[in-house]
Amino acid sequence: MTIFTKIIKGEIPSYKIAENQHAYAFLDIRPLKEGHVLVVPKKEVDYIFDLDDETWTALHLFAKQIGVAIKKVIPCQRVGIAVIGLEVPHAHIHLIPIDSEKDLSFANKRLSLSEEEFKNIAQKIREAL
Repeated sequence: MTIFTKIIKGEIPSYKIAENQHAYAFLDIRPLKEGHVLVVPKKEVDYIFDLDDETWTALHLFAKQIGVAIKKVIPCQRVGIAVIGLEVPHAHIHLIPIDSEKDLSFANKRLSLSEEEFKNIAQKIREAL
């Protein structure tokens, strides 16, 4: 069982943004930028291209909704999308507020936010949904 499955099941706490029958969205606790959200399928599949078509489509439509909400409340030019999938063996999409292509680099220093900051960001994004 992956760490993401444990988060989805509530065994590990998260700063949840939203969920539906196919996917779960929560703040990355090591964000590149404020508002960095992970969107994961509830189905535990390692490689995103191994998802069945229904799950793939549902995951991306859900990510679109979350991305639109992020853009409404986090100052940025765009919300970038990254699918890397090497750090956790559970397919996931990174939604990252960006002002330049450099903001999507995972070589960048990660932010260190307080619990209060995470809660505030999550609440803003949830309210924008």
